[in-house]
Amino acid sequence: MLQLGYCLSGEANSGRNDVVLKWDGHTHSKFCYHGNPAEQQEYLDRAIELGFARYSVTEHPPLPDRLVDDPQLMRELAMPERELPDYFAYMEEVKTRYEGKLEVAIGLEMDYLCKNESFSDRIVDKWAQRMEDAVVSVHYLPSRGGAIRCIDYTADDFKDAFLGYYGSIDKVVDEYFNHVEMEIEWATPLPMRKRIGHVNLIRKFHKELPEMDQDLIRRRLQGLLPKLKAAGIGVDVNVAGLRVATCEESYVPEWFMKACLEQGIGLVYGSDSHKPEQVGFSYDWFAERARS
Repeated sequence: MLQLGYCLSGEANSGRNDVVLKWDGHTHSKFCYHGNPAEQQEYLDRAIELGFARYSVTEHPPLPDRLVDDPQLMRELAMPERELPDYFAYMEEVKTRYEGKLEVAIGLEMDYLCKNESFSDRIVDKWAQRMEDAVVSVHYLPSRGGAIRCIDYTADDFKDAFLGYYGSIDKVVDEYFNHVEMEIEWATPLPMRKRIGHVNLIRKFHKELPEMDQDLIRRRLQGLLPKLKAAGIGVDVNVAGLRVATCEESYVPEWFMKACLEQGIGLVYGSDSHKPEQVGFSYDWFAERARS
C-alpha cells in the first residue's frame, strides 16, 4: 500500500509493487566523465536532506575501444576500464560510512551494445558479485557507414547520424525500440536488481526533430510490457527529460507508468543526477503520479 509522502518503487525483479520506499535509483558520480567532480558525500548528504531511504549509484561502465569514431566524445562517455576497481572500492567505502543513515546501493548503468554483447558480458561476469543494481540503457544506434553514434549527444548530431540513414524519424524510432527489446532479452539473466533505463530516451530532442508518430511510440511501448513482466525487469522512471529544453517531459510517459503498475512491473524513480543539486529532481512529479 502507498503511504502519503512516499511513493511506489517496486523491488524491480520481485514482481511486487507494494514496496514503499523513497529511492533514487539512477544516479552518477565523479567517475562520470561528462558529469561533475564532486565527492559522493555531497550527493548522499543531499539525498538524506530530502528524505531518501535508498540511493543507487549507477555509473557508466567502460565501453569498447573506438565504439564511437569521435575520440573526444569517446573520452567523455565513460570511465576507462582501469578505473572500475577504483570505482567499486570508493563506493564500498562510502556505503560503509553511510550505513545506518542511508542505504547506498552500488551498480552500473550498462549499455546495450548490439553485436558487442560479449564486452558487456565480460564486465558483468567480473563485477556481478559487487553490483546490487543494473540500469540497462540504449544510448547507441548504427548510423551512416555502419558507424555507431549516440542518440542523446546533440540534436544536430542526431539529425546528421540518423535521419538520412534511416530515411525518416519514425524508422529511427522503430530501430530504437528494436534495440530496447534486445536489451530486455540481454538483461533477463542478470543476477542483480535490474531495470530498463529512460525507456523513451528517443524523445530527448523531439522539439528540434521532425514530429514523431505518437501512436507508433505507444504501440512499441505497449509491446514491452509483457516482455518486462516475463523477465522480472523494472522501469527507471527517469525524470531527466523534464530538465532538458529540447524535451521537457519525463522519459517514461504517465500512461506507461500506470500500465506497469497494473501488470506488477516495478517502478523506480531516477533523477539521473550528474551533479549534487540534481539529486531528487522532480521527485514530487513521480510521487504524485505513482500515488494516483
